[in-house]
Amino acid sequence: MPSILLISGSPSVVSRSGSLLEYARRHFIAAGLTAHIAGLYDFPARELILGKYDSPAFDTLKDLLADASAVVVATPIYKAAYSGGLKTLLDILPQSALRGKTVLPLATGGSPGHQLAIDYALKPVLSALGATDLLQGVFASDHQLKVGTDGLPEFSDADLRTRFDNAVAQLTGIVTAPSPAI
Repeated sequence: MPSILLISGSPSVVSRSGSLLEYARRHFIAAGLTAHIAGLYDFPARELILGKYDSPAFDTLKDLLADASAVVVATPIYKAAYSGGLKTLLDILPQSALRGKTVLPLATGGSPGHQLAIDYALKPVLSALGATDLLQGVFASDHQLKVGTDGLPEFSDADLRTRFDNAVAQLTGIVTAPSPAI
């Protein structure tokens, strides 16, 4: 069964980017896929900050990533770039960790002016990790998205919800498509 790894670059357990991941995870599970969320909060801060590449704390993440058919990376945007915590987590991964995987980048930020951070900051680092199938990212600004009491996103912008649902459906279709005969 195909699996999808969802990586949260938010330092908070409850966040807008985390709510998007939970919404996507539920969609993937409803489609019969296996989906796991891994966030910065799942790892010891000391291991992350010191870049302990060989720490057993990251073994589960590396195994989930190796088994995943696709990856969704969500991050808040700070100062026109993805979170420093996400960068630290991505640095822990092997150089070719995303090779052969379809990757969907998601970002949240204070204003629409930060939406270019997906293309100019996040996608290059994902490419450096071997991602060759990078889907069109989805950005949500603070006024378009809130976190509901259930931890799921509350979309105040119908266009954003449509773009997000389409991106998740596209990734689901790619992962569930039959492999071509050789």
